[in-house]
Amino acid sequence: MNYEAQRVKMVDNQIRPTDVTSHSILSAFLSVPREEFVPADKKPLAYIDTDIAVGGGRYVMEPSPLAKLLQMATIRKEDVVLEVGCNTGYGSAVLSTLATAVVALESDEALAAAATGNLSRLGYDNVAVVTGPLEAGYKAEAPYDVIFLHGAVALIPQALFDQLRDGGRLVAVIGEGNASRATLFIKERGVIASRPVFNTAVKSLPGFAPTPEFVF
Repeated sequence: MNYEAQRVKMVDNQIRPTDVTSHSILSAFLSVPREEFVPADKKPLAYIDTDIAVGGGRYVMEPSPLAKLLQMATIRKEDVVLEVGCNTGYGSAVLSTLATAVVALESDEALAAAATGNLSRLGYDNVAVVTGPLEAGYKAEAPYDVIFLHGAVALIPQALFDQLRDGGRLVAVIGEGNASRATLFIKERGVIASRPVFNTAVKSLPGFAPTPEFVF
């Protein structure tokens, strides 16, 4: 299979028609080999417009919403980005072409090892893969200019907002199923403002369910 041709078709047929116009975003998706970040038996499916299972109940997000979410973040070349839920590293690789440095957080040890191997083998040397609970973020390298959640969540923990630099952006899909909203959070003078941008449906990240309330 000609994967380079498949990448071009992905960008032209899936990403451009969903109002992704950023040249840097389009170039990133043209350059990163998505097939290198999925299981061997799924390589022929690497460029279809769907989430791809990579094990442990986790998924590489389908290309069109991923591109739209990254465009929302308005990532600059000098930005430091925290990706929450990097799984096998595809989103991290895309982010690495947009930002100066990426901290790729993963809670699943096997997926973190796969991401480390993939990114190292392909030369994405401005990405550091770290492990820990996704909902806790990664305080050691904070603050971040951008925090990107690679999956849908029910809520954003305060810990992530605390790790956002003043003037920084956090991009997440809030909700479950077709009722989910891609939402942009911006931190200004310590205050968080939010704006829903579009409806979408992506797979959920673990660890972000609301805490059950005790009922008498």
